[in-house]
Amino acid sequence: QVQLVETGGGLVQAGGSLRLSCAASGRTFSNYAMEWFRQAPGKEREFVATIDMGGGLTHYADSVKGRFTISRDSAKNTLYLQMNSLKPEDTAVYYCAAASMWLETAPHAMTYWGKGTLVTVSS
Repeated sequence: QVQLVETGGGLVQAGGSLRLSCAASGRTFSNYAMEWFRQAPGKEREFVATIDMGGGLTHYADSVKGRFTISRDSAKNTLYLQMNSLKPEDTAVYYCAAASMWLETAPHAMTYWGKGTLVTVSS
């Protein structure tokens, strides 16, 4: 089992920045590719970003490319999402997830999920 706990959500104005963290405990953090998803009210959960087991490869949804940066610190067993130039359409609950394979972007392919943290971007 891997336990994932997200923090760092909150209310921010459009154009602002937030950094989300996801603390992992349990089984070896470095065994998993790590991902961020988000779910806006009334919408399906969607892929945001993923980082491979070693932390050297990343992939982003087109909607966040150039604005968001995913990273991981294996010494701290923590995943991050730096979000810049935030837009009202980024408002959602953000979830971190662990995947057994790199470049999985479908929610059903995730092995473990956190409970999410709410990000609200005001216009």
